[in-house]
Amino acid sequence: MNKKYIMPGVMVGLILIFDQITKVYVDSSMHLHESIPVIEGLFSITYVRNPGAAFGFLAGASQLFRSIFFVAVAVLAIILVVHYIWKSRAGEPRLTFALSLILSGAVGNLIDRVRLGEVIDFLDVYIGSIHWPAFNVADSAISVGAVILFAELVRHGRGKDSGSKGT
Repeated sequence: MNKKYIMPGVMVGLILIFDQITKVYVDSSMHLHESIPVIEGLFSITYVRNPGAAFGFLAGASQLFRSIFFVAVAVLAIILVVHYIWKSRAGEPRLTFALSLILSGAVGNLIDRVRLGEVIDFLDVYIGSIHWPAFNVADSAISVGAVILFAELVRHGRGKDSGSKGT
């Protein structure tokens, strides 16, 4: 096995384990919609289930449509991310790291969709009565990965522009 695949493999495995353990723990130890304040007025563990996507996207669509749509989108995303990890160069560790985060999040939420038909969310961030939609470890991995990926794309784009201006 190529050494460049060890870090993504280990990272995806660890994040998936952490994601699934936290979801199983919340599901088995809390009642749906139960909330446990961690930092009063800022952060709680709140057990919710999201049949839609980010911000409840398609939550009102039929169960069958949601299931097919979200599983298909997740599988496509996983295939694309694995392809980009496969094609990445060994000298691009930040890119591989970002893609690995996105991959682990996509797989973590896909497991929920296949197993439950919806995603378990429990991280509840808010200020007073203003709440960010609840999320989970997989969502966090996707978000952090997307920010790092964007930064890498901008960084590589600037490098190409600045290198071509001198010729």
